Amino acid sequence: MITATDHSTPMRPIPRLSLFASAILLAFQAQAFQPFEVRDIRVEGIQRTEAGTVFSYLPVKVGETLTAERASAAIQALYATGFFKDVRLEARDNVLIVQVDERPAIASVEFTGMKEFSKDDIRASLKQLGLADGRILDRALLDRAEQELKRQYFNRGRYAVDIRTTLSPLERNRTAIHFEVSEGEVARIRGINIVGAQAFSERELLKLFTLRTPGMMTWWTKNDQYSRQKLAADLDKLRSHYQNRGYLEFQIESTQVSITPDKKDIYITVNLVEGEKYTLESFSFAGDLPVPEDELRRLVTLKPGEPFSRERLNESIRRLGDRLGNDGYAFANVNAAPEIDKEKRSVRFTLLVDPGRKVYVRRINVTGNTRTRDEVIRREMRQVEGGWYAADKINRSRERIDRLGFFKEVNVETPPVPGVPDQVDVNVNVTEQSTGNIMLGAGFSSSEGLVLSGSVTQNNLFGTGNRLAVQINSGRTNTVYALSYTNPYFTQDGISLGYDLYRRDFNSARLATADYKTSTLGAGLRLGVPLTEYDTVHLGATFEQIDLAPGTSPTALGFVNAYGNPTRSLRMDLGWSRDSRDSFLYPTKGSLRSVRAEWGTPLGDLQYYKLSYEHQWLWPMTDLISLSLNGEIGYGGGLSGKPMPFFRHFYAGGIGSVRGFDSGTLGPRDSQGNAIGGSKRIIGNAELLFPFPGAANDRSLRLSAFVDAGAAMDSISFDELRYSAGAAVTWYSPMGPIKLSLAKPLRKKPSDKEQMFQFQLGHVF
Repeated sequence: MITATDHSTPMRPIPRLSLFASAILLAFQAQAFQPFEVRDIRVEGIQRTEAGTVFSYLPVKVGETLTAERASAAIQALYATGFFKDVRLEARDNVLIVQVDERPAIASVEFTGMKEFSKDDIRASLKQLGLADGRILDRALLDRAEQELKRQYFNRGRYAVDIRTTLSPLERNRTAIHFEVSEGEVARIRGINIVGAQAFSERELLKLFTLRTPGMMTWWTKNDQYSRQKLAADLDKLRSHYQNRGYLEFQIESTQVSITPDKKDIYITVNLVEGEKYTLESFSFAGDLPVPEDELRRLVTLKPGEPFSRERLNESIRRLGDRLGNDGYAFANVNAAPEIDKEKRSVRFTLLVDPGRKVYVRRINVTGNTRTRDEVIRREMRQVEGGWYAADKINRSRERIDRLGFFKEVNVETPPVPGVPDQVDVNVNVTEQSTGNIMLGAGFSSSEGLVLSGSVTQNNLFGTGNRLAVQINSGRTNTVYALSYTNPYFTQDGISLGYDLYRRDFNSARLATADYKTSTLGAGLRLGVPLTEYDTVHLGATFEQIDLAPGTSPTALGFVNAYGNPTRSLRMDLGWSRDSRDSFLYPTKGSLRSVRAEWGTPLGDLQYYKLSYEHQWLWPMTDLISLSLNGEIGYGGGLSGKPMPFFRHFYAGGIGSVRGFDSGTLGPRDSQGNAIGGSKRIIGNAELLFPFPGAANDRSLRLSAFVDAGAAMDSISFDELRYSAGAAVTWYSPMGPIKLSLAKPLRKKPSDKEQMFQFQLGHVF
């Protein structure tokens, strides 16, 4: 019951208490307070808070005796809620009166002058601090929020920021908070000085730094804005530069960062001591060596007689640890103990090996797979439960799971089993991504306009890992109805089985190729047989019936004269591939080699052969940048005295071969000037892959610079090759894979058709 105080009736006051005053009450309770039985409790002074809320926090109930200790506890409990800035207890005729003064509530949080940050993002951050609409206003939290906001501006290089906070009282004891922000100008780095460098010039050392003074591209990279994290990374690069070149005792004595009074310019000074340059004299092993020393020596990249290199030392320690891990020593420890000879300026290292206890895997746990079945992941594991721990098998397992293409991320951890010194668990955590897509391919040229194609694919059908693809294309050029199904584990040892059914109607009228029409019905069977961890043999057989309408094309007319119409073909396919890339979707290292043979057998009307070889090689230049080199060569011809069917020719041009040229147009032409492909093909690509600026941790978005070369031809001639160069973006977006390329032909022929901008896009479901 809530009542107002009746001043006509004398009241017996209970002293007004704070946390300090409550201690005084306990000391003088006999003189200051007489206990009484509480007949009723009333709350006064509340505006927003419900009386029931106050009653719930009071440790005193009606019918109980209120003592000094319980009165002190009651006041402390109400203060602890944070709802009130003043609490007073009074008694009248054995009725306990609780008088409170509420803290104001936050009605709104507004900003003016803020452009650097999203206001909604800042509100969300302040809400996590406890500063949001409907919350109780806490001055300490308000001060903390203001300082945190300033810190965020400092991180953006705006050291001149000024933030003024205004509190506006509103009805019902509410307060509006208003942050008035004057962002100021971004402080720029005007000078970076390195003091103490003698072996290397300051200009050479500054090239190692990400931070720099304003330049042509710093408006985009923001590298002329001071960042403590970037400076720490730059100092690590500086330290590594010296220590990898023999300066074992290199030290950074101090770093000064100063800002001008107007807070617009920043100057950085780095003081260093190079020390002497040391040469590696020798290295030796000590400790328990469960692996022959000769084998361990081959893993050490340190070379006696060469300058000491911290990078090579760390790499050697890592390789030694991995090798011991392959034999079950999951917790092996390798330490390097240096012996420095200052007179000779040389150093000897003793590599102390402590293999620890040999351990085995108790259990493999799979988490994060919301759609993919456990068995699809487990069958890619090369580490087995109950087997000795093997680091190489665990790493290979992670690579195989990642290569499935079903997951954005694959993380593998090997925590020890609590209380058991010789067991670990293998925890595989995956993050699912969409594996079905509706693909749209498109290209644009001034002569052909926009050309579209599409297909529907599910690479992980019902989470089984099986692949189902349906292609339906009703365009003017291609009308395709195709069904393809692949079971990658038709047998437990990894033999894959696939089926293909299709009808394909092709009309070249709108393309820059020979003018003809074909209608093809086909059915095929495919097998994939794994030979080793990386090698697979591919076998296939396909039956086709082809109806050809030659139109005005002399090439198509010549085909009808040679083979008749319609024709039937039984094609046999044989191939081998070796794939050691670290990822199917986002490869950064490894290689892919494949050999393919296609044979039109005498059991059909079309007798020919096609041979092709492809080699892709990826080399990680840094943690973020990889170099990709790709080469392809194809060779084919007719059999039994007949020419090679022209629609089995090799083609070049467009995405996947030589970008910057119209698809399929680089090669021989008929008497009408239409591209007809060739019996040979050469393709070469060099591509530098690196993260998109600002998205270094997002593997799904990559930028590249490339040089392409290639052409189709009837006889091998390097004079026929065309070249192009450009840039490309690949993004595995939530809508599906998107590929964009902008290329400029470097070498072309007058009859070539350019297509500088090309793209592919898809929608994921």
